[in-house]
Amino acid sequence: MQRIRALFAKDFPEVRGRMLRLQVGPPLDYPVAFRVVGEDPVALRKYADQVVAEMRRDPDLVDVTDDWAQPVRTLRLEVDQDKARAVGVSSHSIAQALQAEQSGIKVGEFRERDQLIDIVWRARASDRGSLGNLRDVNISTASGSSVPLEQLAHITPVFEDGVIWRRNGLHAITVRADVRSGIEPPAPTWRLWPKLQSLAASMPAGMHLELGGSEEENMIARASIFKWLPVVGVITLLLLMVQLQKLSRALMVVSTAPLGLIGAAFALLIFWAPFGFVALLGLIALAGMIMRNSVILVHQIDEDVRAGHDEWTAIVEATVSRFRPITLTASAAVLAMIPLSRSDFFAPQAITIMGGLIGATVLTIFFVPALYAAWFRVRRPAADPSSPLVPGAPALAPAT
Repeated sequence: MQRIRALFAKDFPEVRGRMLRLQVGPPLDYPVAFRVVGEDPVALRKYADQVVAEMRRDPDLVDVTDDWAQPVRTLRLEVDQDKARAVGVSSHSIAQALQAEQSGIKVGEFRERDQLIDIVWRARASDRGSLGNLRDVNISTASGSSVPLEQLAHITPVFEDGVIWRRNGLHAITVRADVRSGIEPPAPTWRLWPKLQSLAASMPAGMHLELGGSEEENMIARASIFKWLPVVGVITLLLLMVQLQKLSRALMVVSTAPLGLIGAAFALLIFWAPFGFVALLGLIALAGMIMRNSVILVHQIDEDVRAGHDEWTAIVEATVSRFRPITLTASAAVLAMIPLSRSDFFAPQAITIMGGLIGATVLTIFFVPALYAAWFRVRRPAADPSSPLVPGAPALAPAT
């Protein structure tokens, strides 16, 4: 890609060449984009050029362009309606004559066996290719005579936008750019967004600036997930209440879900992976894994209490007895994510689950028992002086 870019810059400076890696997942035209939306095309172009200038000053962006491209040279036909009405010529007849001259009009059909072939009347190719001959195009009048076009209209060369995009009924210019190798799109996007807000504040009424590119797609994807999260949260809480038989225990287990953020953040920073849509999916899945480990530990504590242990001893014994199952299940999940971490598309999700699960497993073993004791106000039982574990107490004589 670098060699091809250098080739374009050296040998084809007037050609816009763009190289893209094979995209995995939903197609995205440009990773960084901002839209200027409004009703006045002239003012729209003015502010879009300012956005282009601001984006070109960013060192992480390359190939900054807009989707309206450069204005193209066209011929504007301004009909003198007074002269046209005087000779009995309408704007429709002028348009029809020009269409017949340039594109041609259908005047009949020719049948060849079972095929119908249109018979089109139009000017010769040499005449169609010369715009100077437009002035001499004959226009039929109401009296049956004809007059040249130049007597009825003025032909003026002007520059116009070759492509005009609209969004929600308004004109919209999208200024977009690629990023340098090794740079994630959110970095330059959110670096430029505060700077462009001052430009948006100076825009007249009816014109505004919108965020586009990969960040807009991420927002749309996140909104589709967050719409159902409250329902999922209520169902999860109900299932935990059925399992743990107590609302306070269910709430305590739910409060352990954010423990994965610590390890996930460190893992994403170490591997320099972006926190995008797939990483968010991994974080949601990670919350379920962490709550599952907490449920296992809390359930074992309840079983030990029913077996006759005091709550303090039950917390300690449950933590020791469930250490191996929790560690082994977490290790199996982490090892299963290793092949997925080499995927171009699912790598952030796998890294999020791996890092978050490692950190959350350690916290589950040490933090969740302490949280349980603090949540339900479990106190350490008073020491028994006759116990050999109490310092200074006499040791029991061995049995004979």
